[in-house]
Amino acid sequence: MGVDVMLMQVTQGGTSPKKRRLTTVDFTRDRADLFSTLCVNSGLPMLNRVDPYRTRILTSADMPQFLSEIDATCDLTVEQGERDILQKIRFGRSAPR
Repeated sequence: MGVDVMLMQVTQGGTSPKKRRLTTVDFTRDRADLFSTLCVNSGLPMLNRVDPYRTRILTSADMPQFLSEIDATCDLTVEQGERDILQKIRFGRSAPR
């Protein structure tokens, strides 16, 4: 079971959670189960908390650490398929080819 990564924009008019709206900005599907395996084996705190059976929501405050751990994992990864999924997560549709 792969881990799909979604970048969402949250808009909320006022303080009521009923007015909260989520819009998908970007989406990366992990059909080959590469990202979840990388997370389990990373030894990094945020990536180790990724659970393929649950939803993990990161806030804007979490993103610098998440991106740092994605970059560190990519730097240590030699398999091209693994590097590709990490770059898609890191850069979205504009991932370097």
